[in-house]
Amino acid sequence: MTRPAVIELNGVGASFRGRTVHRDLSLRVEEGQIVGLLGGSGSGKTTLLREILGLLKPDSGSVRLFGVDLNEPDVRMQRNLRRRLGMLFQHGALFSALSVFDNIAFPLRELRCLDADWIRRLVHLKLAMVGLEPNHGKLMPAELSGGMVKRVALARALALEPELLLLDEPTAGLDPDRSQNFVELVGDLQRELGLTVVMVTHDLNTLAGLATHVAVLADQHIIAFGPKAEVMTVDHPFVTGFFGADRRKLL
Repeated sequence: MTRPAVIELNGVGASFRGRTVHRDLSLRVEEGQIVGLLGGSGSGKTTLLREILGLLKPDSGSVRLFGVDLNEPDVRMQRNLRRRLGMLFQHGALFSALSVFDNIAFPLRELRCLDADWIRRLVHLKLAMVGLEPNHGKLMPAELSGGMVKRVALARALALEPELLLLDEPTAGLDPDRSQNFVELVGDLQRELGLTVVMVTHDLNTLAGLATHVAVLADQHIIAFGPKAEVMTVDHPFVTGFFGADRRKLL
């Protein structure tokens, strides 16, 4: 039996205040793919992530994760579905009043089925997965460097051991060395955990270092999707302008 796609969007349409953001948008992401989502400013990339997360309901079309429609009325099924995905927001979105430990523990405590000892063990495991030490758990977000914020946010996104990881500009604000280190970390975790990844990015080095596939959002829908080498040959102004003379970076 064929397994359902991890993400399947069919005919999605969305508009805000009379402005069409998505029109007849379709996308199918298979298990294990690392998809770089590209698009110009205001093209609706973050809106698309929110639709996949279920934070926004499109005006038309359907969004399915692991074969389950996000409009499925079964509350238990929806709750279980949410646990199968993790999200890393562009600037980390850590709770400023909570320590690193408590930020990572937050989704674990929401389960209401783990005792304090298990939560402590799991938080320390997630810290180790992103290259941090248990003593880092005592720090507050304001005490962290930009690279550490990304790592803590990634640890929180992985807290429930998701199968799907969504990343919004994962290397934004990092210097080249920290950006490269973070790309390598995500790549290692993807291979070790078998994650499916969708990331919004405008950085060619991040795209080259991580993505197996590229989806281009322009003209209110996905105009191209496939392996990097194929997408770079698409004759569209955004594709030509984005890759320009730097196409060799992605080959």
